[in-house]
Amino acid sequence: MSQSRRLKQHITQMEDIRSILNSMKNLAFIEIHKLLRFQTMQNKVVEAIEDAAADFLTFYPYVPDTAGSAPPIVIVIGSERGLCGDFNDSLINEMATTAYADVIIIGSRLANKWPDTYPEPMATIEGANTAEEVPDVVNRLLGTVTSLQETRGFFELKAIYHDSALNRLSHLTLLPPFQEAAQSHPRSGFPPLLNLDPADFFADMVEHYLFAVMHKLCYTSLMAENHLRLQHLDGAVLHLDNETVKLRRKFQIHRQEEITEEIEVILLNVENL
Repeated sequence: MSQSRRLKQHITQMEDIRSILNSMKNLAFIEIHKLLRFQTMQNKVVEAIEDAAADFLTFYPYVPDTAGSAPPIVIVIGSERGLCGDFNDSLINEMATTAYADVIIIGSRLANKWPDTYPEPMATIEGANTAEEVPDVVNRLLGTVTSLQETRGFFELKAIYHDSALNRLSHLTLLPPFQEAAQSHPRSGFPPLLNLDPADFFADMVEHYLFAVMHKLCYTSLMAENHLRLQHLDGAVLHLDNETVKLRRKFQIHRQEEITEEIEVILLNVENL
């Protein structure tokens, strides 16, 4: 096979790869716009619950008994897929600076990269590929947390996740809940009218809050993952475009040389005749 033909074949392969990467980039772009809608609605739900909790706690304060409690359990939200840069590596590096003994990992890619020197995860949950898969992830996560509550009783629960709006890793305390909201909400007006015992009301509100806030964290993390994937694929497509331009130049040079050689052979044959 001539050099120009090999280059032409290589260019075709590069163009096929570019087409695949460009399709993946478009899918990530579509997913970001879809997640934006989900995330906006979920943020409003969480804010409404936090406002109601702050109003409730100003009149019915809750002080968790953390004396002698076990170290916090941390939920680390990674990715289920690749092509998202250092998304999982940054979570692993962040965990190196903390002292969490118990970890719940979300995302198979993160679980596969989890160092052997780190604490063994208490549970590993498959992450979401799309926004539609988030509810299933949250249900499995809540099931894991409920099982831990039945065996351990009270414990602190924290989450570490990517937040593209802040462009950094974020930490959030899930249990005990509403600590910042209760402190920042001034006491005014009359206490809320309840149809339940305050303790029962608070327990139900915490359950709704966990359900809502875990959806919010998963949507936020998936949004950040797709932003990184979009950047990563943009860079890959640009690199392929640059390499393809170089190959086309080489192809033209070799093709011109081959054409010149063919013309020379023809002329020699004519002279011999």
